[in-house]
Amino acid sequence: MKMVMCREATRLMSKRLDSPLGIQEKMTLTFHLAMCGACKQCNKQFQLMHDAGRALESQATIPSSDTDDDTNDTP
Repeated sequence: MKMVMCREATRLMSKRLDSPLGIQEKMTLTFHLAMCGACKQCNKQFQLMHDAGRALESQATIPSSDTDDDTNDTP
């Protein structure tokens, strides 16, 4: 198996967050992450940002009870 450069590993990390990787891509990324501490840390950060974005997205889709603004009803 050919060792990929960090740039390619980063591309695969990003792609994996949006869609499943093929078996060759998974193996390539797994091998690279096992050998490269910087990319391993980058992968953790990507996952953290992705999870935080999903949490914010799910909060944004829940209707807020503050939508009934009665502050403009003053005489």
